Amino acid sequence: MEGFTIQEMQDMQLTLQDKYKDKWTPLCPETGKNQLLWMIGEVGEVIDIVKKNGGENACADQDLRKRLVEEMADVLMYYNDVLLCYGITEKELKESYRTKFEKNMKRW
Repeated sequence: MEGFTIQEMQDMQLTLQDKYKDKWTPLCPETGKNQLLWMIGEVGEVIDIVKKNGGENACADQDLRKRLVEEMADVLMYYNDVLLCYGITEKELKESYRTKFEKNMKRW
């Protein structure tokens, strides 16, 4: 099974950003806060699906699952925008993630 890397997602976001450069604000530290807020809005949409339908139904019902996955994709799109706004690379994220993972493995 083929993976889906952060770099691939960031490249896709940059392609979108380039296509809509005349309509969208540029991805830079100044717009990072707004991208975070938009991402939180998308997280809210994910929560609404689960809250209104239950986790089991959101996973089992084909239409609900499709909506759930679509909203999760929206979250990831904004997440990648945030990474791009702050210039966070895949390598930096991987190193930090591994460090945090190792810390959590020793937590309890």
